[in-house]
Amino acid sequence: MSVTPLPLPPQTRHVDRHGYLFGQKIAASMSPLFHKTIYQALGLPWEQVLLDSADIPQFLELIKDPKFYGASVTMPNKVAIMPFLDELTPECCDVGACNTIYLRENAEGKRIYCGTNTDVIGIRESFYRNIADPDAVFHDKPAMVIGGGGAARSAVYALSKWMRATQIYFVNRDREEVEAVIAECKARGYGHQLVHVETVSQAEAVEAPGAIVACVPDFPPKTADEVRARATIEAILQKERKGAMLEMCYNPNPYTELGGIAEREGWNVILGTEAMIWQGLEQDKYWTGIEVKDLPLKEVSEVIAAKLSQASKL
Repeated sequence: MSVTPLPLPPQTRHVDRHGYLFGQKIAASMSPLFHKTIYQALGLPWEQVLLDSADIPQFLELIKDPKFYGASVTMPNKVAIMPFLDELTPECCDVGACNTIYLRENAEGKRIYCGTNTDVIGIRESFYRNIADPDAVFHDKPAMVIGGGGAARSAVYALSKWMRATQIYFVNRDREEVEAVIAECKARGYGHQLVHVETVSQAEAVEAPGAIVACVPDFPPKTADEVRARATIEAILQKERKGAMLEMCYNPNPYTELGGIAEREGWNVILGTEAMIWQGLEQDKYWTGIEVKDLPLKEVSEVIAAKLSQASKL
């Protein structure tokens, strides 16, 4: 019986230290460019390299390298990697997903592999860095999450823990996904204000949200459930009071159909690249030991803006 060979690990000999972006379908990711920009500005001969894989045993061997400094973790590995790490931050445990691995040493000098979730920071900072008056826009008001995956869980955490949401509406094409998220968040102690809004009539009856986090791919609705979910979202967006929407989808284009609808309805739309910047800076804080305020925000913002200029706005 033939055996499919494991993918060769990426070459890392050309740098003093290296990290990984560990996941699949990552060829177009901006993450390596983002972190390379930071390291160049800091004068660090470091690099984040792509590891397009879901092979956790191979990954666990690669990160034993003394030159390894940490990793970004993306789908499908965010949950699967957690049991293999030595320590998890409260955010990582509560969200139930790890997007960042960083290192520390214990008293005996042994390397400890730690997991955290910086997506929650990216969501939080996207709103606070772009909305001048949070009290007027989203504090002490309902919020809404669109979707039902890992990013949706991060959004619930940020809205509940930090953004003072009074309720969180969930809109998604898949009822079972929503029920699973609500059950998990309640079990972890922060999901008791979640409300599944399934229909236009329900949407019309609820108070307008102040913050919306959209966590779905940029595909036009086709199935009956997708059409129903889109109509429900539009009923929310058409309410008289407007707020801010973070569109988490930015690949391949940050200017999504849903973001365009929200903008036309008068909402302040925050691009998903904002969340990428702030969660990435938080990652580099863990990896370099340098506080976010001292990292080269200007340089990375310019690099991302240059990338955005290449994208066409719908």
